[in-house]
Parts: sequence; C-alpha cells; structure tokens
Amino acid sequence: METIHIGPAPRLAVSFAGHGPLVLFLHGIRGNRRNWFGQIEAFAAAGFTAAAWDARGYGESDDYAGGLQFDHLAVDVLRVVEHFSAQKIHLVGLSMGGRIARNVALRFPERLHTLTLVSTTPGFDALSTDEVRLIGSRARRATFDELADSLARVREESYRKTLEASVAQDRNAPIENIHVPTLVVGGDEDKVYPVKIARDLAQRIPGAELVIMKGAGHLPNIERPERFNEILLDFLKRRSP
Repeated sequence: METIHIGPAPRLAVSFAGHGPLVLFLHGIRGNRRNWFGQIEAFAAAGFTAAAWDARGYGESDDYAGGLQFDHLAVDVLRVVEHFSAQKIHLVGLSMGGRIARNVALRFPERLHTLTLVSTTPGFDALSTDEVRLIGSRARRATFDELADSLARVREESYRKTLEASVAQDRNAPIENIHVPTLVVGGDEDKVYPVKIARDLAQRIPGAELVIMKGAGHLPNIERPERFNEILLDFLKRRSP
C-alpha cells in the first residue's frame, strides 16, 4: 500500500494499492482513510486499484482556511480521479462519505461506473441521541480498537466546520435523478441511520439494489469486513463494464 498527497492545496492524502479499475472509498464525518484499509487490501487483490482518501482537514490531508462549502468535497473527489487518470471510477461512501458520493453522482455522473452508499442519508439530519451506539452485535473485538483510533484522529476544528456545512448546506438531495448503477448498504442494527432510511434511499434511486447486513451497526465495513467485501465485490463485478 502506498500513500500520496494530491495537490494543489489543500493537499489530499490518499492510500492505494493494486492495478485495474479505480475504486475510491470515502470515510464518514468522524473517520479517516484508515477505516478502509481492510477494503484496500481485498479489492487490490481482486483486480482493482483500491484507494481511500482523507477528506480535506482530516487525517493527513491539509487543513484549509475559512468555512467549508460542502460542494467543495465533490470537486475534491474529481481531483483524485484526475490524478489517477481515470475516466470513470467505482465510488463508495460511508455516512458523510455517502453524501459526498451522492453529490458526485448528481453533478458528475459521466465519471462513475457505479455508486455505493453505505449507512447514509439523502441529506443531513441531526445525529440521534443514540449516536454513540455505532457498533452492531457481530463486530469483531478489534472493531472497538479501530473505532477508538479513528475518533482520536479527528481534528476538532475540521469536524466542527464539516458539521456546520452539512447542517447548513446538505439537505434533501434529488436522489431520484441518480442514474448510475447504485448499491445501498445498511446495517440492521444501525442506531444512527436505521434500516428505514436505507430502504427509502434504495426505493427513490432508480434501479438501486439494497443489502441489509445482519448484525452490523453504522460501520459495516469495519464491523464485518469479510461480508462487506463479499457484497461489494459481487456488485462491482456484476455492474462493471
């Protein structure tokens, strides 16, 4: 696995491995690219170039001055795509990353082979009082360590700016206008965005496929990585050109 920094400022840290069609993974509002390391290894071995970023202000990506325009994040995704000289990619987003990926699908559909939305919503809503109950009943013991590490790496100022931008700018996207092959993944024990939200997403996006993972909470790729990888790899292989 190699890590690069993509300019211009703010530079974006991206870890990647493998050769083949590009699959780009986007983390949640309190995550970082390390949340996807289990996917990078698996999808590189399966014949893809698998990559995960730190969004601006997260992980090893640069900080930035002023407030955040949520649409800037979709443009940042295009910066990564251009760096890899990819005409089209497979885009996978978790929670906030799913909202970013959704915006890319609406603004730049010609750049996507497929879209995968994991534990996300059609627009920002206030997090529930059960927010801390992120993890489902079948999570590995190591999941708790991974989650603690992820939370410890969050920069408070970047988190605040991202949260403010989400609340103010990211509402009620017209997901009915998404016309790229789409997979929606939810966890049956997700207390942040319950199963009903995943079902509604899939019903509103034309032709979308829905998978509800049993025993998974808000972070199915970390909690049950083998099962998550199996589901996603099957979708990509069936829907790849």
